[in-house]
Amino acid sequence: MNKESLIQLEKLNKILLSEEEREEMLCFFEKQSENVSGLDAIPTQDVERMVHVMPMTNVIRDDVAIKQFTRDQLQEDAPESYDGYWQVPRLVE
Repeated sequence: MNKESLIQLEKLNKILLSEEEREEMLCFFEKQSENVSGLDAIPTQDVERMVHVMPMTNVIRDDVAIKQFTRDQLQEDAPESYDGYWQVPRLVE
């Protein structure tokens, strides 16, 4: 990351950094770059690629419709019902 790139990022993000803040950010990005280059030194050619760190399997159930309740069972808890529908107080006059 160089100063020109940082200024361009400021414009894109609509922020204005002081010169001191710019230097601090450039130091931060330099340290991050050193950390990444340290990771590049690790030999990984014999390591199998993976998508997830932990092995994952999806447990998928059969999509079967089961009628658990009858209309009459559901109507038992209704304060009022009419012709198979719940009746509620009118909300809008």
